[in-house]
Amino acid sequence: MDLFAGISVSNYDTAAAWYEQLLGAPPAFLPNDVEAVWELAEHRYLYIEVVPEHAGHAQHTLFVEDFESTLQAIAARGLEPATRETYDNGVRHATFYDPDGNEISYGGAPLTT
Repeated sequence: MDLFAGISVSNYDTAAAWYEQLLGAPPAFLPNDVEAVWELAEHRYLYIEVVPEHAGHAQHTLFVEDFESTLQAIAARGLEPATRETYDNGVRHATFYDPDGNEISYGGAPLTT
């Protein structure tokens, strides 16, 4: 299965810099002057596109294998989650908000002992 998940933003430069900081890498490619695309895994992409009238309404969760290491790496790049919680079933969840208010969350499996 392939995935191309889009996020509308109001300002290209601000959003591209923020997502590069969150994701830890520059975009994989730039299709045009209003879009930037990151490859999160093989055939799985997250992209921003300047569409100001829709900015701030995205809600995406990236489920990662190593939740703690991922959050530590993001923190080392200067971003901290707005919220962090553990659900009753042990699944961990951390939410970040981009400059437009789009919600980008990371999820992780329960800790094993």
